[in-house]
Amino acid sequence: MKHFFCIIVLIALFGCSGMDKPKKPTKLIGKDKMTEIMYDVYILNAAKGVNRKILELNGVMPLDYVYKKYNIDSLQFAESNTYYAYDTEGYSAMIENVRVTLQKNKDLYEELVKEEQELGDSTGVTKKRVKGALREIEDPLPQ
Repeated sequence: MKHFFCIIVLIALFGCSGMDKPKKPTKLIGKDKMTEIMYDVYILNAAKGVNRKILELNGVMPLDYVYKKYNIDSLQFAESNTYYAYDTEGYSAMIENVRVTLQKNKDLYEELVKEEQELGDSTGVTKKRVKGALREIEDPLPQ
């Protein structure tokens, strides 16, 4: 049994040693655009997790929506994602940017909801502010 374990470890070590950096795709998505795409993917995955039926009933296919919005295809996205993911520090920075933006937008939404509850909002003023804030959130990442 010891020999079997040693052989498995050696195979794993030598099998992983030939990992080369992926070639730069011909249609590489820029880092800023890729970060925006990742933001949308995170939002859509969260929406899908909350109530998948609403998305299905409205005919929204999350990844298809993202591909159409950014005028890309699945291969372009996959190749760009693989290329950026190889550089773990750079990829982590992109993910952190998405996380910070998500948190900022969450805080803004919670603040507006709290304000609406405190005012009792019989005039609808806060609802207009929420709608305006949501429009701003649609393009949340700094250029």
